[in-house]
Amino acid sequence: MLPWFQNDQFPLYLAPMARFTDIVFRDFCKRQGADVMVTEFVQADALNREDPKLWETVDFTEEQRPMGVQIFGSNPETMGQAARLLTDRLRPDFIDINFGCPADRVVCMDAGSSMLRNPGKLGAVVAGVVKAVPETPVTAKIRTGWDDDTIVAKEVGHIVESEGARALAIHGRTKVQGYRGDANWPVIAEVAEALSIPVIGNGNISSAEDVIRIRETTRCAGLMIGRAALGYPWIFRDIKHTLKHGTVPESPTIEERWATIIDYTRQIMARPFREQRHTDLRWMRPKLIALTKGIYGSRRIRGALTQVVQIEDLERVAQEHIEQFANVEN
Repeated sequence: MLPWFQNDQFPLYLAPMARFTDIVFRDFCKRQGADVMVTEFVQADALNREDPKLWETVDFTEEQRPMGVQIFGSNPETMGQAARLLTDRLRPDFIDINFGCPADRVVCMDAGSSMLRNPGKLGAVVAGVVKAVPETPVTAKIRTGWDDDTIVAKEVGHIVESEGARALAIHGRTKVQGYRGDANWPVIAEVAEALSIPVIGNGNISSAEDVIRIRETTRCAGLMIGRAALGYPWIFRDIKHTLKHGTVPESPTIEERWATIIDYTRQIMARPFREQRHTDLRWMRPKLIALTKGIYGSRRIRGALTQVVQIEDLERVAQEHIEQFANVEN
């Protein structure tokens, strides 16, 4: 069994989310109590071509361990080659295979959630990666199925397990759902009951109450938190404090939240991958909008962030917002 599941541990994963869960964001979530990290996914073929930008995507710190690197693709051989390359260079704690991404640009490559329509081929990819990196655990992430008429999570779960994967994460929505509607936790519970490997549940987790309910009603070995952490990475701290003490800690103040956002921005802009095209903050606007979600007056902030170009602009938006809303509860 993977070490982070031993001794009745119930790990909280930070879900990998493309363009959002970068090395700096992961570092902050780790300090707030996230137990297991997974990088944003990278395409196996591009990694094998030594695309330098991808190495920034999969970079991580020792403090972020246990740390997995997520790859996607549909060819067992090239997926295995990418896994071998990552293992040799980075020594991650595990390699994770993405069979869940619903984005059209991934599905059109016959990768991500597209693989749920061909369980046999999916199994061959798992087998290829497991064979390529026998010394490194391999895990996988799936969705419940392509649509409501093709719920295949249990079938795929058995295949993933039989081909040597050591854990399975399940996003409780179909590809067609995308990120809409409620997660199908009965399906996740059924798969967790049927498999011998740990099952990590994912979807609609936003509080300690959700964690308690899922632990009581399913055999999930851990949980994965995604979008709820984007606007509020303190969710890991809140969940762990509530489980230990029975009370929810005070939320960070507006000043603390803005200080974190500005510090995050400065660290990202100092990363070496920015090259010449990343000399201002315009490319970071989606990240900044996600980080301000849930702050009182966030709708007005979103409008202001569309005009942010330099760090000084962001600091001005922060100061104006603090002056207007500092005395209002988050």
